[in-house]
Amino acid sequence: MSTEIKAPSFPESVADGTIATWHKQPGEAVSRDDLLADIETDKVVLEVLAPNDGVLKEIVKGEGDTVLSEEVIAIFEAGAVASAPAAAEAPAAAAPEAAPAATKEAILSPAARKIADEKGLDASQITGTGKGGRVTKEDALKAASAPKAAAPAPAAAAPKVDASAPVFTGERVEKRVPMTRLRKRVAERLVEAQQMTAMLTTFNEVNMKPIMDLRKQYQDLFEKKHGVRMGFMGFFVKACVEALKRQPVVNASIDGDDVVYHGYQDIGVAVSSDRGLVVPVLRDTDTMGLADIENGIREYGLKARDGKLGIEDMTGGTFTISNGGVFGSLLSTPILNMPQSAILGMHKIQERPMAVNGKVEILPMMYLALSYDHRLLDGKEAVTFLVTIKDLLEDPARFLLEV
Repeated sequence: MSTEIKAPSFPESVADGTIATWHKQPGEAVSRDDLLADIETDKVVLEVLAPNDGVLKEIVKGEGDTVLSEEVIAIFEAGAVASAPAAAEAPAAAAPEAAPAATKEAILSPAARKIADEKGLDASQITGTGKGGRVTKEDALKAASAPKAAAPAPAAAAPKVDASAPVFTGERVEKRVPMTRLRKRVAERLVEAQQMTAMLTTFNEVNMKPIMDLRKQYQDLFEKKHGVRMGFMGFFVKACVEALKRQPVVNASIDGDDVVYHGYQDIGVAVSSDRGLVVPVLRDTDTMGLADIENGIREYGLKARDGKLGIEDMTGGTFTISNGGVFGSLLSTPILNMPQSAILGMHKIQERPMAVNGKVEILPMMYLALSYDHRLLDGKEAVTFLVTIKDLLEDPARFLLEV
């Protein structure tokens, strides 16, 4: 019995999607819950699974095609697993050499395909260890490292070449690939933020030694009790929550001619993923402890790595924290995450000579940057907000005393 395979029901904020990858081909037998296709939207990648055991009979929407919510993308025939091997038998006998390469190409995972394209790998030469011989990301990485050992072979096989001849031919290779929907959407929002807001950035610096000493003293005990490492982000989120309470206009947003003040603190934490920058949101952070915050950030990081972040994870948010320091950035000017009115940028901790009570000391310092919408925030509120964060981080006991 034939069944229509439809695109998932998209949330209200997502108009359509694009077929990114078909993991199964027409005539191929599949099992229940096997991954059939990936649909990429502006925010997340949605998976389409097989509803039952059977055969993928026909693909209606190919890779790169735009699909709407619940639009038919393929025809599936349940229980017809016997026909697939029979159909594949004849071409296998006629072209035994071509079949393995075609099969491997068909079951190359998206992550593995990306690595193969970037490294110039021959997909047919990669041995798949995943389910049904599927080439995984790890298989591609392993294959990418293998040529390093085999690289001397071509040179050894061509001893007739003059040693004075140039090694490179001077060929200038270019590769054109379509921009992903997520990257396009991020680009649109960044340009929109710069065009539609009066964005300004103010800077300060914070002595991280008190936080680092606290972590060193309680790290093992904290991890043993809560099962998660004590990071810096938890302290920054707690400091931002307190500063947002003191300067509620920083937690507000502009909606037309109105200013919307939020009586809660939902803080987005910018996370870098293979698909681009995403900003999952920690909800009601004023009710969360350090362990809750660190656990939440860890879970979002794992979801981002595996491409499992849902639209609900990234919807909303009243304030955003971006940590370019993990990549070594010493100073930057973060761009607003509209419609929010401010974003905090963390940076690399760098030891610098500082004047302390008339003496020079070497201290671990971090530059902080607060970009804000000058249409809503004046310099006084923005600078006061940033100074509050600095004061709280340099005296962590104030978190407990709420002073």
